[in-house]
Amino acid sequence: MNFSKKNHEHKNNNRCNVSKTIILIIAFILSITFANAQETEKGQTITVNIDKLQSEAGHIIVALHTEATFMKGDGIKNAKSKIVDGKVTVTFENVEAGEYAILVLHDANDNNQMDFEPNGMPKESFGASNNSMSFGPPQFSSAKFDVTNENLEMKIIL
Repeated sequence: MNFSKKNHEHKNNNRCNVSKTIILIIAFILSITFANAQETEKGQTITVNIDKLQSEAGHIIVALHTEATFMKGDGIKNAKSKIVDGKVTVTFENVEAGEYAILVLHDANDNNQMDFEPNGMPKESFGASNNSMSFGPPQFSSAKFDVTNENLEMKIIL
C-alpha cells in the first residue's frame, strides 16, 4: 500500500511538471507574438483630409513621396478613396522619420492618371502638401514636410 501511495504521488508530480511546461510554452509563444507585433508598428501616422470637392465622380488618389519618387510615378505609399459628401480622409500608417511630400489627384474619370487639355493644362483637380500650388507642376521643395516622432494631420486643397 505504501508503494501505491508513492506511485500516486509520482504521477501527480509528473502532471504538475507537464502543466508547468505547457504554461511556460504558451507564455513564451505569447511573448514572441507581442514582441513581433510591436516591431511591425514602426513610424508615425499621416492623416490627409480633403474637402469641398465639387464632384463625387471617380476617386481621389493620394500618394506619399520621397524626393526620389516625387512627380515620377507611384509614391512609396499610395491610396485610392471614394468621395463621400464632398470629402475624403486617407491615412498612411507606419511612416518612418524622414522628409516627404504628398500629391493628390481627383481622378474624375477613373483612368488612374492625370488628364490634360490640348494646351497642356490639367483637366482634373490636383494638390500637394503645404497647399503649395503655383503656376507649373508642384515642386518637392515647396511641398515637403518632416515626419519626426509625432503623428501628423493635414488638409490639402484641390
